[in-house]
Amino acid sequence: MNRFLPFEAITAFRFMRSGLTQTLLIVTGVAVGVAVIVFMSALLSGLQSNLFKRTLNSIAQIVIAPPREAARTLRDETAAPSAALVQAKAQRLRSIDQWQQVRGEIARMRDVTDVAAIVSGAGFAARGDASNAVSLIGIELDSYTRITPLADKLTAGQLRVDSADIMPGIELARDLGATIGDKLRITTAHGASVTLTVTALLDFGNKAVNQRNAYVALRTAQSLLDLPGGISTINVNVRDPFAAEEVAQRIEAATGLLAESWIRTNAQFFTALAAQTMSSVLIRVFVALTVALGIASVLVVSVVQKSKEIGILRAMGTTRGQVLRLFLLQGAVMGLAGSLAGSILGWGFLQVWRGIARNPDGTVMFVIEMPPSLFVLAAAGATLVGILAAVLPARRAARLDPAVAIRG
Repeated sequence: MNRFLPFEAITAFRFMRSGLTQTLLIVTGVAVGVAVIVFMSALLSGLQSNLFKRTLNSIAQIVIAPPREAARTLRDETAAPSAALVQAKAQRLRSIDQWQQVRGEIARMRDVTDVAAIVSGAGFAARGDASNAVSLIGIELDSYTRITPLADKLTAGQLRVDSADIMPGIELARDLGATIGDKLRITTAHGASVTLTVTALLDFGNKAVNQRNAYVALRTAQSLLDLPGGISTINVNVRDPFAAEEVAQRIEAATGLLAESWIRTNAQFFTALAAQTMSSVLIRVFVALTVALGIASVLVVSVVQKSKEIGILRAMGTTRGQVLRLFLLQGAVMGLAGSLAGSILGWGFLQVWRGIARNPDGTVMFVIEMPPSLFVLAAAGATLVGILAAVLPARRAARLDPAVAIRG
């Protein structure tokens, strides 16, 4: 078999076998480092995905609305003739001008995946002697559910919003004593009133939202909120949620409308996600540095211990390039062996975590994905770290003078 291996590989394996204890220690260190990287990467990615899903699953990534009405300037009679008072103007419910054209323009924009027209406003829901203030949301079911997956929030009934249907949150339905098939009387400040049938009960995982939100057909909301043929907002989802602010700015520049991304409206949450991502990166960097220092230290010791052997090899005609490749190969082999063992160890840690981290009802606390790319990148990264860590010891070995090395 040896005749099929290059000289550098044969010598590298012999060096590692002669210092087997050191080799096993560094391979174990690399394995532990890779296991930590794999485990922490998958865990933090799953936690971040779970937080993102729970927080943003009920809202659009970008909400487009008409621009705010300008403040009015009033003259201050008690002040100097040039003085004026600026009075903020009340923001009434208004429709987006030519919204069908605007919606089509936004849908054609790069990075935009889904667009939905919405009519939302305040109203009252009553059943018998009970009444509650509600936030009416008029939707077209097909387009809206591509942005907010209402099917995931359905607890009873079926998703349907025809002209005579309403889908309230579970807390609102409980306060009104309503269930599937019951009638709710909806009225608004404009004097409009209609009786609707409960077709579904929704749970958003947030008590305030469950007490307030009620979904109706788009045309029903337009009639109740005195917005015939109009819409109040356009909801947009994009390909990369973390690029939502950039897309929102492009929409504002192209349409002149007010476009607010989830990043702007949830600044603290976005900061927390960014900090979590930075923590994950720092953990990987420090673990990689630890692995690199471990491999480098073992190879430096190996160069000192094998200096006579290296001198003899150089005296026999071994080139500096061959000596350099010999030690680089040792670093690569130890990095690769440790990374493979670490990937298996990290996979085992994740399986144990999946069995332990469960909710009181026995369901999984949050989903942890283990894509093959995670293990491939970890193995490739550890191998590269091993090679880089071996550069300085390899150069030192290659520069050894044969006569000096043999004399010791």
